[in-house]
Amino acid sequence: MHFHFVTLFPELIEAFMSSGVMGQGQKKSLLSYNSTNPREFTSDIHQSVDDRPFGGGDGMVMLAEPLAKAVDFCRQEEPETLVVYLSPQGQRWSDQKARALAERKPAHFTLVCGRYAGVDQRWIETHVDEEVSLGDFILSGGELAALAVADSLGRLVPGVLGNRASSEQDSFAQEQLLECPQFTRPREFRELPVPEFLLSGNHKDIEAKRRAVSLLRTRFLRPDLWQSQSRDEREFLQALSWALTLPETELRSLGLQAELPIPKKESYSS
Repeated sequence: MHFHFVTLFPELIEAFMSSGVMGQGQKKSLLSYNSTNPREFTSDIHQSVDDRPFGGGDGMVMLAEPLAKAVDFCRQEEPETLVVYLSPQGQRWSDQKARALAERKPAHFTLVCGRYAGVDQRWIETHVDEEVSLGDFILSGGELAALAVADSLGRLVPGVLGNRASSEQDSFAQEQLLECPQFTRPREFRELPVPEFLLSGNHKDIEAKRRAVSLLRTRFLRPDLWQSQSRDEREFLQALSWALTLPETELRSLGLQAELPIPKKESYSS
């Protein structure tokens, strides 16, 4: 998978892409990237990439021509590259969207990082394939958003992660459920224990109870995710009945203590 970043700050891209999972992916020759600065395609002595907006307004607007030439340069490298512009009006990025694009052939993405008060809309209309938004908030530039998109795509390439199952067990990967919390040594941390079911050695039972915790955490912590899928209410009620038998300290370790209702027992019989 290859990423081509169009950015005024290539040093920001390099610092991230050479580290962690993305760096390991490149060492394995599974990922690659390069950056193009729109200033390279300017003709004036100041290498201007922005100007005042027509009609007035705050801030400056990125010029269409340098961006257009930068994208054209990327398309010379790979004519079928998918040009993605990170913007507030874009489609909300999600795990499902990442997984769909990770299957794309060729796996070549041009991620354009805006700056200032925005870009000339005519460039979007003529040169952008998709617009993507990370959420309803504003960043100073598109670099952080572009790197988030690249990271979520790159880790889906087989072999990039050390354990092939890792990306399949993440939150959102299956049925839009939050992942069960993870624990490691020590067995007790500041009076909070590792839940006993994780120590049983019965892997079938552990997986069943991890799923129960995923159901509960999704229902209480992310009701929007819960409502996005059809759910088996009986399975949820069984998970809730089991969770209410756990010690308070284990519920707190699982992040459920404050979320669980204190029901009448007969209300949750199945």
